[in-house]
Amino acid sequence: MIIADSTLSLLTVAPFFWISDWLWGLPLIVLTVVFHAFGLLLMNEKVEHLNKTVVERHGYPVVFVLAVGGSATWAALLHGAESVMWTAAYLFVGALPDYHDAVLYSLSAMTTYGHERAYLADHWQLMGALEALNGMILFGLTTAFLYGMIREILAERHPSS
Repeated sequence: MIIADSTLSLLTVAPFFWISDWLWGLPLIVLTVVFHAFGLLLMNEKVEHLNKTVVERHGYPVVFVLAVGGSATWAALLHGAESVMWTAAYLFVGALPDYHDAVLYSLSAMTTYGHERAYLADHWQLMGALEALNGMILFGLTTAFLYGMIREILAERHPSS
């Protein structure tokens, strides 16, 4: 009987309590993933150009260092920009009081670090969990991109016959 009452209360109260979090969080996840994928696409084009033009003059070690260093820098900038998107949403809905707290909270949530002293207002806490989910997706995309890029550069160094 207790399980049935608990389940019924979840079905009638909880989904409506967090509807705003879902309405803000899901579009932000989609926006940041598309933004990130597009940013990685641009980076991939730059790495391909670098691989075709610089390798003949300077060799593979130079291309490797420039590609990995540039890609890591670009990925960090992408993650920072996406965190600012979440920061703007937190400020717009009033989930956090000021820009400083919102930025620190957002970076903490996106990286799933979770040790920041700032806390979202009670009715916005699911939005923080959604940002952590978003961060895992974004870091997964970045990891896949960097792995693929490194493999491609190394494959160019030793083409299979």
